[in-house]
Amino acid sequence: MGSRKNTRIRSRSIHNNRNSLLKPRFTKGNVTQLSMAIAILFASSPAFSQTTNGAPETKNPANIGNVQDVVVTTGTRDTQRSASESLSPIDVISGTDLQATGQTDLRDALVKLVPSVARQAMAGDAANLTSALTLRGLSPNHVLVLVNGKRRHTSANISADAGPQQGSTPVDIDLIPVSAIDHIEVLRDGAAAQYGSDAIAGVINIILKSSSRGGSVSTNAGQYYKGDGQTFGGAADIGVELGDKGFAHFSTEFRNHDHSIRSGIDNRTGRQSNPTLGDPEIDRQSFAFNAGYVLNNDVELYGFGTYAHRTGGSYQNNRLASTLPQIYPNGFTPVETILENDYAFTGGARGDHLGGWRWDISSTYGGDEVGIGMTDSANTSLFAATGSTPTSFHLAQYRNFQWTNNLDVGRPFELALLPAPLNVSLGAEHRQETYVVGAGDPASSFGSGAQALPGLSAISAGSHTRDVLAAYTDFSTKLTPRWEVDLAARFEHYSDAGNTTNAKFSTRYEIDPRLAVRATVSTGFRAPSLAQEYYTSLAVSPSTATGQLAVNSAAAKNLGATPLKPEKSTSFNIGIVAQPFDKLNVTVDAYQIAIKDRIVQGGTYTGQTAIDALTAASISLPPGLSAVSANYFTNGADTKTQGLDIVATYKTNLKEWGRIDWDLGANINTSKVTHTGTDANGRTLLNAQQIGYLTTSTPKNKIIVGGVWTNDKWGVSLHETRYGKTAVEATYYSGPNAFSSTQFNHVENAPKFITDLEVRYAFTKKFQVAVGANNLFNVYPTKLPAINQYLGVYQYDPSASQIGINGGYYYLRANYTF
Repeated sequence: MGSRKNTRIRSRSIHNNRNSLLKPRFTKGNVTQLSMAIAILFASSPAFSQTTNGAPETKNPANIGNVQDVVVTTGTRDTQRSASESLSPIDVISGTDLQATGQTDLRDALVKLVPSVARQAMAGDAANLTSALTLRGLSPNHVLVLVNGKRRHTSANISADAGPQQGSTPVDIDLIPVSAIDHIEVLRDGAAAQYGSDAIAGVINIILKSSSRGGSVSTNAGQYYKGDGQTFGGAADIGVELGDKGFAHFSTEFRNHDHSIRSGIDNRTGRQSNPTLGDPEIDRQSFAFNAGYVLNNDVELYGFGTYAHRTGGSYQNNRLASTLPQIYPNGFTPVETILENDYAFTGGARGDHLGGWRWDISSTYGGDEVGIGMTDSANTSLFAATGSTPTSFHLAQYRNFQWTNNLDVGRPFELALLPAPLNVSLGAEHRQETYVVGAGDPASSFGSGAQALPGLSAISAGSHTRDVLAAYTDFSTKLTPRWEVDLAARFEHYSDAGNTTNAKFSTRYEIDPRLAVRATVSTGFRAPSLAQEYYTSLAVSPSTATGQLAVNSAAAKNLGATPLKPEKSTSFNIGIVAQPFDKLNVTVDAYQIAIKDRIVQGGTYTGQTAIDALTAASISLPPGLSAVSANYFTNGADTKTQGLDIVATYKTNLKEWGRIDWDLGANINTSKVTHTGTDANGRTLLNAQQIGYLTTSTPKNKIIVGGVWTNDKWGVSLHETRYGKTAVEATYYSGPNAFSSTQFNHVENAPKFITDLEVRYAFTKKFQVAVGANNLFNVYPTKLPAINQYLGVYQYDPSASQIGINGGYYYLRANYTF
């Protein structure tokens, strides 16, 4: 552990807005002055706005009431399906919704808008440098992300530390510029039978802007109440015509976010000398394009893509002066670094008249390349052997590539027995996945390796590839004028994980124009990622070390590991869509998701057994450690998740005083482990702490309530979010049970209330300025008992805290639309 023409081609547009711009480096003392200077600069020019009509326009969390007639593409093969007619629960979030949250990361904006979306307060080690989100209390691995309906590749950076995100290689949606996004469709339902692996909890489909004229420019700046975490960003997008039959829309964005430090007093020094608990420093630049051209009335060519470059650094635990006084007489704090390039490109063609069939053929290639390094560090073993050591290291290289080819066809059939056409869709997919692990430089892995995180040796390097073949079919129709059904089935063959067949049945019955009921039942699966099969690492803190062994390695097999199997799921959803009276829209959906053979971090061994296993994997350990453990990814448990989603919107017309768009969103969620597996040695794979990560580390409920007031040039958004309690089986770091892997302290995190406020003013029809505060009243997580605070530094639990560890954040943003 190192540290804890506004023309669309076959699409539609909602809004073309965004919130960000450039950042030179600045200090915490002048962020406010800089923000005000930016606002004055733009106010004095005819530039910057949020909307096309000049009025401050925002929408609501899970704004079903505002987008009832928006045609959606997620969870259905029907090309004319509106959000209100969906057979599964789906939220439509516009670009303006994202901007009005005041968040500069797409992930954090969705957390503010959709009650069933959550994030870990702080991930550990390299995972702290990658963004991950969860849906309905499950793992980031259970969320499938699409861009314009095409599967997005996942991150090459795996979360290897213990916690609710253990083993996840999520799609990092923060690498997609928000300035490129028209809207997002969040399908809160199992959809593996429609889209394949990963879609157990649901699907997030990011729809890119496609207008052929106009654009926007924006900038934002802010910082935490404590004066750190300064953030500066900017964005721009523009649409252009391609002749009279096409469009191209280009978007770019950058963001800089500085470190925050929320560490407690280090017990070793009696001072706040250990900055490990807090945000990493991140610099990110991203670009996107979306284009289409109609060759004739039958065929359209299209293409879209994204590219992002990110660098970052995350503080690790401080090393005392006694560690290597010859080089660091005052001690040192290693910084784990990331250098990342992420890209994805799709090209395709589609038409409507292939013997009466509509068709779509496409190819997508995406990759994520991550270099992990360490600065301000040292290799004490190398220094002891040679009298010298580098202070910066290249630790490892991880690369993940995905090449996906799709063919989709469909057409309606008129049948005399049915009141509506029978929509038939067929498709095939080929996907090749490659995961490459590169070793670090020799100095990073010599002996005990670089301090905080030893580099990977050549024995851990390798390239691993698999092929996936899939075929699907989908039938939908109305059995009566009010009763609609949809049946989907999908077969997939994995070259390394075998075959799987899954199905989904959906139905919706309209009792009355104001009331409908809907239900789905589906089976699903998730194949183990290549990273879960082949990842190896060692994380070292000042007094402990934890080794992650590749499950198929000889060392892991000595600890009872067996080959990973795909996860399998069964999901149920039943809900109502109602409009009890004008202007009030309500949806209520209950769900259950049962997952068998869930892949988690398990098989934990400690002491000499762990040391022997790590040695067998050619991993050396530094002397003087208090505790050593080793584990691997395993099909460790069966789980059952049950919950309820509620969304309601209401509009109040105040006449000359404007209007208020009220909204309420709630998610009630509980998970339990129904079965725990055993390893080949007969030992239980999960301990109480690991079970807690699956069952109690996410809030039992999350409620968002508030509204948006608009009047002429003014706009105010005010929302209150209540996060229910969580619990963690906390490790003891002192006393008779110190570092025990069987005895833990049950710690509960009390419910928390977070208030978010934004005030906007449109100086002209094109220029708008907003000021706001997230976590207005500076609420912090519950503190851990002193006996569970590692070194006294980790005063908050990053795994189970419902809210961020940084307190309040205030910001200023400006927007210009042209």
